[in-house]
Amino acid sequence: MNCYECVQLDRTVAAVAVCSVCGAGVCADHVRTERKQLREPANPGKVIHEEPARRLTCPVCRHAEESV
Repeated sequence: MNCYECVQLDRTVAAVAVCSVCGAGVCADHVRTERKQLREPANPGKVIHEEPARRLTCPVCRHAEESV
């Protein structure tokens, strides 16, 4: 799979991750990584795991989430 962002720029670069929001493949230059605490939906605020999970997104989805 190739990076979708790079394809838009007429480049072919292998994807190293998949956006957790839209499913687009992204390369190391375009992937955005954040740490997020996992919480139980039935008990908001209760942390499921002490160690935060990793969440990978593409630049478009990250920007959309920051704009909210």
